[in-house]
Amino acid sequence: MGGAKEVARGPTLVRVELVPSVVLPVLRGAFGREYHYAAEAPTTQRMFPEGAGHGAVALAEHQSEGRGRLGRAWVDSGLMFSVLLEPPPPVASWPELTLVAARAVAAALGPGATIKDPNDVLVDGRKVAGILGEAGGRVVLGIGINVGGTSHPGAGWVDRDRLELLVDVLERLEGGYEAWLSR
Repeated sequence: MGGAKEVARGPTLVRVELVPSVVLPVLRGAFGREYHYAAEAPTTQRMFPEGAGHGAVALAEHQSEGRGRLGRAWVDSGLMFSVLLEPPPPVASWPELTLVAARAVAAALGPGATIKDPNDVLVDGRKVAGILGEAGGRVVLGIGINVGGTSHPGAGWVDRDRLELLVDVLERLEGGYEAWLSR
């Protein structure tokens, strides 16, 4: 085979850490311009410092205490991040933002993705992503997407570039949020 080169494909590609210097230059909107990164954190939901602003993003490569809507563990997937939103009243409409996020994730994953209300995104009938919305004086949307594999039995995953997927989800979420505001 002499000079033939092997080409790496899919999950064998080297995983790039999504540090600020990698993410910030490729963002296409305002969401994520304030970016908090950790190689490991208990959960992205609690990574925001006091004073973090609307559209801030917190991303961890690994979570030790991440959880889903029903308290199930969500500690390892390919892409785990939270987005901080400061929506206007009425507070009663804030739970709709979970569905806004689910739509953004499904659109970024492509035409085969469907939403299982209230907060799951499926591909080929298998859960590949989940959204956890938490509200206090503001809303934090935690998003976990299985990329490149999963350890959860029966769950699905997508074979995507994590950086491109993050940027796509944030752009779609920002557009969905703006549409939600103007409804």
